[in-house]
Amino acid sequence: MPKIAIVAGEASGDLLGCHLMRALKAQRNDLTFIGIAGPKMIGEGAKSLLPIEKLSVRGYVEVIKHLYGLLKLRRSLLKQLLAEKPDIFIGVDAPDFNFWLERKLKKRGIPTIHYVSPSIWAWRGGRMGKIKRAVSHVLALFPFEPALYEAAGVPVTYVGHPLADEIPLRPNKTEARDILKIEKHKLVIAMLPGSRQSEVKQHADFLVKAAQIISKNNADAQFLVPLITRETRQLFETALYNNISHNQANLNNDDGPDERLDLNILFGHAHDAMEAADMVIVASGTATLEAALLKRPMVITYRMPTLSWWILKRMNYLPYVGLPNILAGKFLVPELLQDKATPQNLADTVTRLLDDAEYLKEIKQEFTDIHQTLKQNSAKKAASVVLSYL
Repeated sequence: MPKIAIVAGEASGDLLGCHLMRALKAQRNDLTFIGIAGPKMIGEGAKSLLPIEKLSVRGYVEVIKHLYGLLKLRRSLLKQLLAEKPDIFIGVDAPDFNFWLERKLKKRGIPTIHYVSPSIWAWRGGRMGKIKRAVSHVLALFPFEPALYEAAGVPVTYVGHPLADEIPLRPNKTEARDILKIEKHKLVIAMLPGSRQSEVKQHADFLVKAAQIISKNNADAQFLVPLITRETRQLFETALYNNISHNQANLNNDDGPDERLDLNILFGHAHDAMEAADMVIVASGTATLEAALLKRPMVITYRMPTLSWWILKRMNYLPYVGLPNILAGKFLVPELLQDKATPQNLADTVTRLLDDAEYLKEIKQEFTDIHQTLKQNSAKKAASVVLSYL
């Protein structure tokens, strides 16, 4: 039975890997999968040799803190993979972890496919030589990426994004609100602080404060916060409790935020929350693309430790970080990053966008255009490339 090694590093990679595995199994029923997998890939039959949570570290300072453990984990995984003798290796995103594995495995004669082009178009442009040594083929999600690889002689295929295939061109807000039992008249704001614990730690407090400001001026505002683990839920609940508890002493202060905050923390249901929303507040990452495909106006925000931010700013030469803005080549949606990510700035930006009917109409059409470009039956295309190497 052909054996495919596949390694994903976080929730978005687990989703992509799940779609790819499903498409591969639709064409071949004799495949086995091993590597590092999240719950979705495990549900499709992958055997995870190590827990995916070990790889979910973001930011330079955070990686340095966990560097010894990550390097030890990677060497252990390589040893296990060589013992398993896979017919092919697929690295799903996580480039800093996967490129090393791919280079080692490629030297042993194992074809290596990297699914999701790293952001060489935004920063660390010197990666191209490293990629060429490590990979047999790149599967690119976005239409502007293949030309970069073709110029460097790296085999590449544009496959589009599987989310664009899964999400309908016309989302159904009414149905999503019915699923979540939300009244039609509510002003619904979905807040997605990120999937990692480190991201929720950075974002939870200021998101709660922004929600309080918005709620004070919008009596019908309802906030939905989808989280995927008990740990991230506990972090957000702590921030919520701390802010409500702290403000109890200031209830007589007319300038203080209103305590009546209609906020629901959901286990999962990120898609439903965004589809049901009038506005999405989202940490930079794959969720920004999902919000765009759902045609939802959004504000992108992100915070990280100061040193990590300083290093990233020195390396980044694009003026924007959010995927909708990168795909459009312009600022379609606001980005409030680091020092600009304050509760008041966020609340003011959300209010301004909700009051701009013309902008809301234009952004819906822009997102529809992006959706049609990315809709490529991507999992099937990616599977065809993978099978060609078996």
